[in-house]
Amino acid sequence: MRVALVHDYLNQMGGAEKVLLSLHNLYPQAPIYTSIYEQSRVDKRFRTMDLRTSFLQRMPLVKRHHQPFLPLFPLAIESFDLREYDLVISDSSAFAKGIITRPDALHICYCHTPMRWAWNYQDYVERERLGRLARTMLPPFITWLRQWDYATAARVDYFIANSPVVQARIAKYYRRESAYIPPPVDASRFNVAASHEDYFLIVSRLVPYKRIDLAVQAFTQLGLPLRIIGAGRDEARLRKLAGKNVRFMGRLSDADVRQQMAGCRAFLFPGEEDFGITPLEAQASGRPVIAYGAGGARATIVPGVTGLFFDTQTPQALADAVRAFRDEDFDPQTIRRHAEEFSEERFARQMTAFVEARVASHPLLSRLAGLGFQDPRALEAQS
Repeated sequence: MRVALVHDYLNQMGGAEKVLLSLHNLYPQAPIYTSIYEQSRVDKRFRTMDLRTSFLQRMPLVKRHHQPFLPLFPLAIESFDLREYDLVISDSSAFAKGIITRPDALHICYCHTPMRWAWNYQDYVERERLGRLARTMLPPFITWLRQWDYATAARVDYFIANSPVVQARIAKYYRRESAYIPPPVDASRFNVAASHEDYFLIVSRLVPYKRIDLAVQAFTQLGLPLRIIGAGRDEARLRKLAGKNVRFMGRLSDADVRQQMAGCRAFLFPGEEDFGITPLEAQASGRPVIAYGAGGARATIVPGVTGLFFDTQTPQALADAVRAFRDEDFDPQTIRRHAEEFSEERFARQMTAFVEARVASHPLLSRLAGLGFQDPRALEAQS
């Protein structure tokens, strides 16, 4: 079979990009189609892969500030010529699922969420602090974008949701059924330390919807040490909110991040995420997680065993949860074993089984399945 992978954009490193790495492990010869690529901002492993970008790649500033170019992303995704491919797997939280495939090809979408800023527009506007001009011009575009997002859901043959909450959103916004396969965490990369230090930790992109401001305000009030790893456009605002006990550490190497995770008292997860891989990475390090009790956190954290929830998204509720937190209530090895349930191996088994079942029932691909993967360029060379 001729297989291609499609991703929204590769100019940041988050959970979706880690899933893309896992998908590439399953289909190592498949090219990756993506709107833009900035190699300095993503995992170095992408540099060895066959990456194919859209016309947006040639535009100035887009790789570091893609938000102003959002009206062009549907056109960029639809511009890819995927007629060569029998199986296309899109890894999508925005535009990638809108690709156009051959009528007899199979398109499976691993969906991290229906487009957040289209379907949760009011929350997005409230936290992004947009100017008057943007607030005036955006609503008509957002209305069109919702229509495009709904219409392109019909181009997908099968949806896979990354969490139960995303499964519910797919049903609500797209009126489609979906399977649930949680993203993987490579627990083997993380170690449980013999002891921990006296600080709490956040590892995140510093953007408004992550709600890092809740933790900054709560810990400024508590006076307890908080370390924040990551960077982003919300950093200046967060620094203004922070007391001297809050330390911004910027972007760190993977090795340094793992060391910081293993040494913290607890990991903080104050936003509502579609899934959230970093809490599982913290649990793979044997550390408990204090999280807002909504979204994907409900699927990955066992309250009282691997962490605690706070139920209202306010600094005070988070501060109360931190005050209630006791180190002796949590066993690092038990926490680690829970994280191992979300292994790369399980993800590979579930994805492979799902894809093979759909291929077997597909009129064209069932005949090609026995031939294995073939690169279309190799087929051309043979002919």
